[in-house]
Amino acid sequence: MSTNSLSSSATLRDYRSFVLGLQHLIAMFGATVLVPILTGFNPSVALFTAGCGTLIFHYTTDFKVPVFLGSSFAFIPLILQVKELYSGDLAYAQGGIIVAGFIYVLLSFIVKKIGVEKIKQFLPPAVVGPMIIVIGLNLVPTAFGMASANFMLAAVTLGSALAINFLGKGFIKQLAILCGVIIGYMVSFAIGQVDTSVISSANLFALPAFSAPKFSIEAILIIAPVILAVFMEHIGDITTNGTVVGKNFIQDPGLHKTLMGDGLATMFAGLLGGPANTTYGENTGVLAITKNYNPVILRIAACFAIVLSLVAKIGGVLSSIPVAVMGGISLMLFSMIALIGVRTIRDEKVAFNAKNMIVMIAIIFIGLAPTYIPSLAIALPVPGTAISLSGLSLAALSGVILNAIFSSFSKA
Repeated sequence: MSTNSLSSSATLRDYRSFVLGLQHLIAMFGATVLVPILTGFNPSVALFTAGCGTLIFHYTTDFKVPVFLGSSFAFIPLILQVKELYSGDLAYAQGGIIVAGFIYVLLSFIVKKIGVEKIKQFLPPAVVGPMIIVIGLNLVPTAFGMASANFMLAAVTLGSALAINFLGKGFIKQLAILCGVIIGYMVSFAIGQVDTSVISSANLFALPAFSAPKFSIEAILIIAPVILAVFMEHIGDITTNGTVVGKNFIQDPGLHKTLMGDGLATMFAGLLGGPANTTYGENTGVLAITKNYNPVILRIAACFAIVLSLVAKIGGVLSSIPVAVMGGISLMLFSMIALIGVRTIRDEKVAFNAKNMIVMIAIIFIGLAPTYIPSLAIALPVPGTAISLSGLSLAALSGVILNAIFSSFSKA
């Protein structure tokens, strides 16, 4: 093969990687920007810290895990609580986020000391599969709420993506999500549903409005303890990602490294004025659909996010994507995650005996019916403070405990 042929092939691969990276960026954009909009943080700073945080995560995890870190929804009520306590000053929330990230780093050392083999004993397929199902189904209502803004646009977007995914071939098939969003955007523009003012009013280049953190014991006590709840979500997300890719990231590069990467990225975000970072289900859904698991593509998406935070015009174009369009594509992504959980139970040949059935039903019921399940309050040594576990976190904890109890009985 000639040198020119090799060069042409490499260029083609690079081009495809950039397009796939853009697809990942679009998948995570809506949710990542939504968190700062809801809390008052600067969206451009959130994009910048998400991109940099993703690169930090990849470096910490030996560049092995195809993960994108975006804004964490778990911190929203706590950030708002601190914001109200300090008369709208989010700098104190930043301080709490930094401490929360530091606790994540400390947890990574504890996990490394305990050993991943002991942790794996508590996470058999009968626990992991239902956890993945709950993660996906918990996100579906959010996507449906976004789609309800205009069901027609959501249906056009979802239908286009599904058609390309099932009928497309080769590289086009891998771009089902991006093509679905483009088609949905074009239809939205044609019927006057695109707000072009956000594009015209945006500057060409603009440095994100970074801000310095402030620290107070009250803000730290409000925000930092949430780590004990999102720790279980982190395990679920990394397990889901590994299940999609077909690798055990809990073991290699190791849960301690993924925790370290998440913690350092969250500390970085808090330092500059962004919301806490977390692994993103949207991007795991993209991996499942495209079947392209190269971590380089996620790093390209991270670089796009950084550029996007600096080039305000491009950010304006993405911001103008109607909520219903993102809702339609999110329905596809989140449903795919739930199906991965079902596939995990099937592929791992989980026995449907009394023990596994009780564990799986408990996880799914607690995870999907938080309204009817009382939250678990864990008191802290500081008077008047407690951690509340509910939904996914409580479901995962309950599943792990039930499985451990039944396993101890079977060994007795």
